[in-house]
Formats: sequence, C-alpha cells, structure tokens
Amino acid sequence: MEYVAGYKNLNLYTKADELVLFVYRITRQFPKEELFGLTSQMRRCAVSVPANIVEGYGRKTPKDKTQFYYIARGSLNELEYYIDLSYRLNYLDAENYQKISALRNDVGKLLTGFMKSIK
Repeated sequence: MEYVAGYKNLNLYTKADELVLFVYRITRQFPKEELFGLTSQMRRCAVSVPANIVEGYGRKTPKDKTQFYYIARGSLNELEYYIDLSYRLNYLDAENYQKISALRNDVGKLLTGFMKSIK
C-alpha cells in the first residue's frame, strides 16, 4: 500500500481532487434538465483529471506517464469551457465562477509543472 499512497502526497492530486468535489457541489444546483447534459459532462471531465493523474503516476516510463497527463490536461481544458458556459447560462454566480476558475487554473499550472518535471 505504500506505493498507492505516493500519488496522494502530490499537491497536484490534492488540488485536482478538490476541483472534483467543488464541481460536484456546484452542479447539484444546476437545473434538473441538465442532469444528463452539462452536469454529467462537467462531472465526467472533472473526475477524469485526477483519475488520469493517478493512472499516469502508476506507469513505468516517462512516455507512458506523459500520455495520461496529457489526457488529464485535455479534460481540464474541456472543463474550462463547461465552466464558462455554465456562467453564461447563469447556472453559476460570479463568486462560484471565480472560485472554480481559479481552482481549475491552479490545477493546470501544477499539472504543467509536474509534466515538465518528468521529462
């Protein structure tokens, strides 16, 4: 179990996990008709970020690791669009929009730095 705990000590993983929890909290307030639309899409791509970080962390070669980190970054970029769309649709108020955008940006910066460190 010592190996499994390794990724849990990463600041990147902790922030990405925090992002998932925040996405789940705010999407509970979205209209019910969005349950299988925007709510589902936001949750899926948010969960994809730490899931791919964890999967990449467990890979042996830098090339294999990087592949999963790129997938995580793609999901993070997709989430950015959904966050902006949610705000424009008035599903997010300004305060939550600012919070989730800042958190998403923090995860992006950490992910970029992490990817550079394994090359």
